[in-house]
Amino acid sequence: MWGSVAASVAGMMGAMAAAAPAPPVAAAVDATPVLTSTPFGALPEQAVTHTVTISGRGTLTATRITFTTTADLDGVIAQAEPGRCAASPRIVVCDLGDLLLGAATAAPRVTITGRIRPGVPPGTVIRNRVSVTSVESTATGPRVASNAYLLPGSMATATATAADPALESPAVASEVRPPGRSLRVPAVAAAVVGAIAAVLLTRRRLRRRHDLLLRPAVTNRHRDPM
Repeated sequence: MWGSVAASVAGMMGAMAAAAPAPPVAAAVDATPVLTSTPFGALPEQAVTHTVTISGRGTLTATRITFTTTADLDGVIAQAEPGRCAASPRIVVCDLGDLLLGAATAAPRVTITGRIRPGVPPGTVIRNRVSVTSVESTATGPRVASNAYLLPGSMATATATAADPALESPAVASEVRPPGRSLRVPAVAAAVVGAIAAVLLTRRRLRRRHDLLLRPAVTNRHRDPM
């Protein structure tokens, strides 16, 4: 008796499970952040605008955008459409809530404006990075976009110009020959060469004069054939 009851209960549960609708399969989310910096390659004391948009299809739950930069921004202002932001000189965090991507509405957007703080050394790499996180990205990880550029100039060159060991080191300076001493050597050499030339010229003149004095005496010894 109890066996027949258990069999009937199991059959009823199987029939109910077959009749119950299957849970909907979550649609894959394709969310891609796009970062645009204008002007790209902004210099210290120059205003810059960073714009972040999210393109793709699907639903994002509890969406958050985090923007970071390696150069401080003065007077930074961040606005999210939709959502709200908290801004600091190097980090901006915006909570956009639940988003439906690919709908008729405009793509979510975050606009960050500011002025690069003066005093950033030349040769510094300015890297701007944005990441998008949501409940759906827990398994796949955040989506990231970035750009970077190098400030003109070289830190090593600037340091060498400011403190050049060749100009400040006493040891190097002592090895340099004074200008007065370097000029004396050619002057002495010129004087020696001039003295030798004068002696040779005097000897040549004396020999020529001696030859002229001897020539008439030798000529008078020969008789005139006529």
